[in-house]
Amino acid sequence: MSDLDLCYMPASEALKRFKARKLSPVELMEAVIRRAEATRETVNAFTNTHFDEAMGLARKAEAKYAKGKKTGALAGLPVGIKDESYIKGKPTTGGSLIMKDYIAEHTSTMNERIIQAGGIVHARTATPEFSCAGFTWSRLWGVTRNPWNTKFTPGGSSGGAGASLAAGTSPIATGSDIGGSIRIPASTCGVVGYKPPYGRNPDDPPFNLDFYCHTGPLARTVEDAILLQNVMTGPSPLDIASLRPKLTLPTKFRPIKGWKIAYSMTLGAFEVDPEVVKNTRKALDVFRSLGAEVEEVDLGWGPGVLEAGQAYLQHLFGAFLSKMLPEHGDQMTSYARRFAEEGARSKATDFVNSLEVAGRMYLTLGPLLEKYNVLICPTTALPAVSADFDQTKEEVKINGKVVDPMLGWVMTTPFNTMSRCPVLSLPSGHARSGVPTGIQIIGRTYCDEDVFRAGMAYEKAVGGWYGEKAKRPKL
Repeated sequence: MSDLDLCYMPASEALKRFKARKLSPVELMEAVIRRAEATRETVNAFTNTHFDEAMGLARKAEAKYAKGKKTGALAGLPVGIKDESYIKGKPTTGGSLIMKDYIAEHTSTMNERIIQAGGIVHARTATPEFSCAGFTWSRLWGVTRNPWNTKFTPGGSSGGAGASLAAGTSPIATGSDIGGSIRIPASTCGVVGYKPPYGRNPDDPPFNLDFYCHTGPLARTVEDAILLQNVMTGPSPLDIASLRPKLTLPTKFRPIKGWKIAYSMTLGAFEVDPEVVKNTRKALDVFRSLGAEVEEVDLGWGPGVLEAGQAYLQHLFGAFLSKMLPEHGDQMTSYARRFAEEGARSKATDFVNSLEVAGRMYLTLGPLLEKYNVLICPTTALPAVSADFDQTKEEVKINGKVVDPMLGWVMTTPFNTMSRCPVLSLPSGHARSGVPTGIQIIGRTYCDEDVFRAGMAYEKAVGGWYGEKAKRPKL
């Protein structure tokens, strides 16, 4: 088996081979590290790497498998961890010059669970500064690029995770999503990304108390996303917002024949690129071929849903960053500084208005999801912006119309507003540029299994995404 075949092997398959002693964690780690080194300059998916330590842990995992010892759910697997959460004794930079020398004093709960399950943190995945953009570049780490076309962004803020998965340098990876930061990279990189309902997965304070904020998995297959989600999830004594009891997702689901699926191409609020529309329609045809009834719906939403979402983010997230302006403003990137300045100007009335809009949004979405099993829409309204895009200086146009450069080109933020709904992003095809596009599957509140059931059926019908050489980036 070639190095590339090893690098793109599903995590679930690698685990089966470890247990059958047909593959060693050392072999997989060596292949992944070689691939990471080969793509470092072109993709730049990683910040700090821990390759020597990872090889030592892979050898320990190999010995456990060889002796038939009990192993954790992720034993021997390389796991890309977003450079935002913490691992005690190791650097976490958040993509910022301000934190370039910071060494974590504790381990975030989700990372602790991954490590205890035998996952091996071989690298930290790149983010924009403080995870506050839909692209991934920073003054500290440079530009992270899309493996499918390096002129474009892999999305953000979990852009390094998406790029790593698409480039074959991590089998699974973690992300966080406060305005689409898991789903945007899933779409632009052609991988699977899951935003769980608020509280399903624990997080660090203070953003565990922000209902827009969610930690979750990214992977190349639906089953691998479930694998990592089942490790990350569950109540934590350190997070008052974390839900009980733990929800363990199955990996086998019944067909979706007879399901009723709603779709909206624009959510009533977005301009959508024709290539995204075309690929979304193809995806909807796949669901029809599975025996589902697919109908277009009108949510009654308008541009105000995006404006309210941004106001919420500015009031909490932007204001949080604004505390750094007096001492560190000159070290911040253009986009992080602008976001912090807007946060400093935000008013409590802006925040309250965002809650009022959220209430009105659910008055239509809630009843609709009682009638339909899931709702489907595009993940991004544009395949991607450029890799070095700067939203403080550049315009974004879709269908000849200027849209908000921060979040107007993605369709994710409304489902941070509707935060208790599970959302799974899956690939829908490619644009002429080679950049992937994606769809979001939105479920009823806290009905995680529904979106995975639909996603698994869809993945099986299209034959997956990375199993053959022709389905991988030509790096």
